[in-house]
Amino acid sequence: MATAAAPEQKGILGWIERSGNKLPDPVFLFFWLIAILVVISVVASLLGWSALHPTEIDETTGQAREIVAASLFSADNIRRLWVDMPTTFTHFHPLGYVLVVMLGAGVAERAGLFGTAMRAGVRNAPKALLTPIVVLVGMLGNLAADAAYVVLIPLAGIIFHAAGRHPIAGIAAAFAGVSGGFSANLLPGQLDALLFGITEAAVETVFGDYTANIAGNWYFIAAMTFIFLPVIWYVTDRIIEPRLGTWDPAKAGRADTEEPSDRPLTDGERKGLRWAGLAMLGVVLMWLGFTFGPGTPLIDETATPEAQLNPFYQSLVAGFFLLFLLSGWAYGKAAGTIGDHRDLVKMMSGAMEDLAYYLVLAFAAAHFVAMFAWSNLGLILAVQGADFLGSSGLPAWALLAAIILVSALLNIFVGSASAKWALLSPVLVPMLMLLGISPEMATAAYRVGDSATNIITPLMVYFPLILIFCQRWQKDFGLGSLAATMLPFSVGLMIAGLAMTIGWVVLDLPLGPGAEVFMEVPTAAEATTTE
Repeated sequence: MATAAAPEQKGILGWIERSGNKLPDPVFLFFWLIAILVVISVVASLLGWSALHPTEIDETTGQAREIVAASLFSADNIRRLWVDMPTTFTHFHPLGYVLVVMLGAGVAERAGLFGTAMRAGVRNAPKALLTPIVVLVGMLGNLAADAAYVVLIPLAGIIFHAAGRHPIAGIAAAFAGVSGGFSANLLPGQLDALLFGITEAAVETVFGDYTANIAGNWYFIAAMTFIFLPVIWYVTDRIIEPRLGTWDPAKAGRADTEEPSDRPLTDGERKGLRWAGLAMLGVVLMWLGFTFGPGTPLIDETATPEAQLNPFYQSLVAGFFLLFLLSGWAYGKAAGTIGDHRDLVKMMSGAMEDLAYYLVLAFAAAHFVAMFAWSNLGLILAVQGADFLGSSGLPAWALLAAIILVSALLNIFVGSASAKWALLSPVLVPMLMLLGISPEMATAAYRVGDSATNIITPLMVYFPLILIFCQRWQKDFGLGSLAATMLPFSVGLMIAGLAMTIGWVVLDLPLGPGAEVFMEVPTAAEATTTE
């Protein structure tokens, strides 16, 4: 469709847009960072930067083992880079997690399960509850990844218009739910697998073997859902819609592309949803049987009490794979979108095609994380940072609030959640562990900051698409209009997220099954630094 040219933006939004556009693609950003890392490692090695390892003892001295910065130009590291390149890539923890989950989620998306479920959730919503239902479906729709953006958000505009409300208010509410509430959900999903895979890699760069629990933020993200929902509801109905005023049909643009409609569900779609629900129930019952049934294969009865459920947590990636795969297959067979097993295989193959860019990004990120570990700079910075923060006397809630704000600021320039976490986690996660803050809490704080500013940065990958959705209803709706509309949501979500995180830490609430805010500091000797 023909869109109105957005005027050059001035002020802070214009500066953000211009500065962000100058940044390279995240893939090349990692390559540039690798080049910078190599230079820093050489300088650090020449200057003799070092730290005492927080967990390892030198058997010859009986003291903490000294870790010295290693040059990435050394013969050993150059050989490791070229010889281990395939292993470095394939052993990048998020890679396996995401590929497995997306094999199933791709079937559910392509079969139409996600889109139909979102339509069913919002099209018959009572007018008084229209906003909260759209927002809730948007947050739950994060499990559907791209489908939530391309199906629910334009559909929300249509439904708001049909209810006599301003359609752009519906688009804004759905966008705030899907993207501003990016981490909020009632269930862990592919985002949890992705982020905790990166967290796992960050822990292992310093402390050795560690297995991520992708349910480690389950309670936290569920609470986010119920805390963010009234915030978005209030901002939509009390701030945004009154500001937009009455919709004027004369200002509407003309859609040249097909948009999702609010047509009633067909009999096949209803049957598909029923079959999908039964398939989901079957997977849940099967997992309960594996966990509590005869033989308890997902419980390690020989482990300590706190570690007995580790096999269950580790199995959740496979569990979500089956949940999405079987429910999508059941829906497709009932609705007629899947004919035979060949269609199923094509959908799984299509899901892998969609991950082509992610694979390229993962290759670059894997080598940045690995080379950061080879240089020993991650450990040195973590120990020095922990010493500095420990001597500052700042409480844990203040440290985590600072991480939220830094993540939110960085999100304006680097839109990818995984790219940002791959940059931050190698230092932040070990540093906070040395202060007694768990990897799960560090990940949760990052997620709060990452979500809040998604909806105000023009560099967010779906921002131009949302602009087009708005221009379908108001042809002169520009980039500044969208940013100004979403800014109150961003501020509200940031305040709510900060308050929630601070309260969570102060009350020391569990973050998920087997995951706490605090942990025992993993030190075998006092971690001090030398230069």
